[in-house]
Amino acid sequence: MLKHRFSCIAIVILGLLNSSLAQTSFSPATEGVFTRLLSDQNVPGVSIAQIRGGKIVALGAYGRQDSVDAAKTTTLYNVASLAKPISAEVALRLVSRGTISLDEPMVNYWTDPDIARDDRRMLLTPLFSLTHRTGFAANWRSEDGGTLRFMSTPGTTFHYSGEGYEYLARFIQKKTNRDLQEQAQELLFTPAEMAATSYVRQPWFEGRVALPAGKDGVWIEPTFTASPLASDLLYTTAGDYARFLVQVMNNEGISDSLARERQRVQVSLLEEIGQSIPVELRPDELGMGLGWMVIRFKQTTLLMHTGHDPGVHTFAYLSPTNGTGAVILTNGEKGKSIVAPILKEIGAEPELVALLERTMR
Repeated sequence: MLKHRFSCIAIVILGLLNSSLAQTSFSPATEGVFTRLLSDQNVPGVSIAQIRGGKIVALGAYGRQDSVDAAKTTTLYNVASLAKPISAEVALRLVSRGTISLDEPMVNYWTDPDIARDDRRMLLTPLFSLTHRTGFAANWRSEDGGTLRFMSTPGTTFHYSGEGYEYLARFIQKKTNRDLQEQAQELLFTPAEMAATSYVRQPWFEGRVALPAGKDGVWIEPTFTASPLASDLLYTTAGDYARFLVQVMNNEGISDSLARERQRVQVSLLEEIGQSIPVELRPDELGMGLGWMVIRFKQTTLLMHTGHDPGVHTFAYLSPTNGTGAVILTNGEKGKSIVAPILKEIGAEPELVALLERTMR
């Protein structure tokens, strides 16, 4: 009886601790900075999560979700290209399980009809999709006459391409007979307790979606999909995305060797991008990794990604070496302008803040 009573007390205490964690917010002074930034830059709303010591330490929402509702920590955002690191994580967990390999030819399970007569399709691998080296001519085929085509041999050049991620998703679906939503639910969303994350529209989206807004502040109807896209239109909260960052930080679900590869620059872009960065701000390494932009300042490694759709700007980073990270989700076309000031206010790595102040103006 006594043992049962102590167990009940422990459960209550644990519940209180978890509740306290969920309600952790930023200081009033910091929240004042956030609201002023929204007003000054004409951004309707923002949701922010901060990670320190490998844990989510603060979570807040400010401004408007839409014309009626204030932004809340439960507000769902289209995170645009922040979908890519999540899709990459699903692929890496499949690699760790031995279901797929990074270097296997995707042609054995999937060929897009547009490139069926081009022998270069045989060279396409999951690794080239994750590191944007498919050789596809455009980010989206709709930007290139509606047809998928090669501009270079796979593996030889870096060219940012959402089509490369969609190709990988189709390969995974064909090989495993399960689509990306199903794989992500089992491998990531459930273990990470990301109950507010989905590639496809769900009934629980109702009343929770942040409406995008253009530069003029006019609301834009949000876009949803019935089938998962690997590169865009994933909906989630800042808290859920931060849970994902903690999973990455802790190397959950992947092998040690793959975790090391994820923190390594696979395609260096320092020479290409570094020309526009003052020498005193230039990192030691900068380039594309496995789903993330990898930045290294001396002994500090940072994984970073951004997202942009009409009326939406999103940002996330984590430092496996420092145990830090942040998620910034906005529903405004000018959302990019508040990323660096928010990071500076919450005490993110000064080198990163200085770099972003220069490149995300």
